[in-house]
Amino acid sequence: MSMLTRVLGRFGVPGLLAAAVILAADQASKAAILGRFAEAGDGVTLLPFFNLVLVWNHGVSFGLFNQGGATGTVMLIVLALVITAAMAVWMRRAARLIEAVCAGMVIGGALGNVIDRLRLGAVVDFLDFHIAAWHWPAFNVADSGIVVGMLVLVVDGLFVKPATR
Repeated sequence: MSMLTRVLGRFGVPGLLAAAVILAADQASKAAILGRFAEAGDGVTLLPFFNLVLVWNHGVSFGLFNQGGATGTVMLIVLALVITAAMAVWMRRAARLIEAVCAGMVIGGALGNVIDRLRLGAVVDFLDFHIAAWHWPAFNVADSGIVVGMLVLVVDGLFVKPATR
């Protein structure tokens, strides 16, 4: 067993790679949006059901609890770091590749949003899907990594038979 495997676990390297990919894609996409749009609410229609729009999110994923304030920001940063630590433990203990990669996706997403909060005071959201006038709350690549990673972990835990895990 190599030193790296002892430290990171059997699938730690692919998990860290997933975290790095989500984090890099998140930060690059947010930089592109900030370079394109000057003010919150600026946007462009790309498809009849999809816009790019600049939204400053002081809450959690999908704009939930978007009240803002310094105390809320600090609490959300601490919560994200606790979740990151828990997912790192899960990734290290993962018995299968899918678990480590999904944990890494959550880690990358959580860290992407923490970076925004520390650097900008809020999270940059920009993906706006809608049907006619009904809009899903705007989100970003980090939110997508968190949601997809957790969804796969939950579906895997609920529906994959233990003998095949």
